[in-house]
Amino acid sequence: MKVKVWNTIQQLSRERGVEPQVIVNAIEESLRVASHNYFSHNEDITIDFSPEKGNLRVFSKKTVSEEPQDLGREISLDEALRINEEAVLGETLEIDLPTDTLNRISAQAAKHVIYQKVRDAEQEHVYQQFAPRIGEIVTGVLRRTETNQNMILEVSKTEVLFPEREKLESDDFRRGDRVKAVITHVLRDSKGPQIMVSRADSRFLAKLLELEIPEIANGNIEIRQLVRQTGDRAKVAVASKEKDIDPVGACIGVKGNRILAISKELGGEKIDIIEWSDDLRTYAKAALSPAKVLEVSYVDKNRNTLYVRVRKDQFSLAIGKKGSNVRLASSLVGWKIEIKSD
Repeated sequence: MKVKVWNTIQQLSRERGVEPQVIVNAIEESLRVASHNYFSHNEDITIDFSPEKGNLRVFSKKTVSEEPQDLGREISLDEALRINEEAVLGETLEIDLPTDTLNRISAQAAKHVIYQKVRDAEQEHVYQQFAPRIGEIVTGVLRRTETNQNMILEVSKTEVLFPEREKLESDDFRRGDRVKAVITHVLRDSKGPQIMVSRADSRFLAKLLELEIPEIANGNIEIRQLVRQTGDRAKVAVASKEKDIDPVGACIGVKGNRILAISKELGGEKIDIIEWSDDLRTYAKAALSPAKVLEVSYVDKNRNTLYVRVRKDQFSLAIGKKGSNVRLASSLVGWKIEIKSD
């Protein structure tokens, strides 16, 4: 049977972004499924489909038998003679699906199966496209806000979920706004892959630092640790792999231009850049920035606690708003910090 579908397959391939062979496989599968209405005895069905040449044939092989036991693989001589007047016992006969039946099932059954196969291929394509990009910053256009206040962004013609809880407190986006966020999850789902982005995740800040600071991007400066209280303050411990590079100065930039650009993207979130140190006392002093520490007066290893002494005028700064500064410093160092004023 001659069919003219190759141009349609190529067009569908371009529109949906899937390989032509995926669509060809879908057509073959649809024909196989629909052919079971005609070959109703669990026959082995062969699909001979060459869309480039326009050839299509669907058939089953059966052995001519005097008393057929397996109707899926055997056929009586009387039935065989109606198909081929020269059929003989023991011969293997190829039984074609009639042309009118083939035309009918191609038009009816193929549509649904092709749609499903192409949809599955599209979803797999989306998953393969985004799964390796977890931790990467993307920019999407806000298309709509759901009733639960979760937002839907369009990124590379794909819908991406931006949950309400992953916003910054200062974020106020409207339909059509461009939103910058980091990909945090790419999940397989029965309805298709679900891609989630965040602006509250620590990876968003880490990636912003990499994008804004060339020394981090090229590996000369390494982010050793990062802790963040979203929307309020973050502390980033950095170390230089080159002796002539000041890691803190490079990250802050001339007149603070680099770190201010990042802070602006985060709605004014304060970012403390700290030089990482393997000396616990030195590291703890730096972690309490912007407060000036007189000394780490005592290290209690049994309680995993550091006791830090500051001047009276630095006490509230060391503690921070609602204890945020000392809490973040403790998370950064990995020890509990207790502050006493001089």
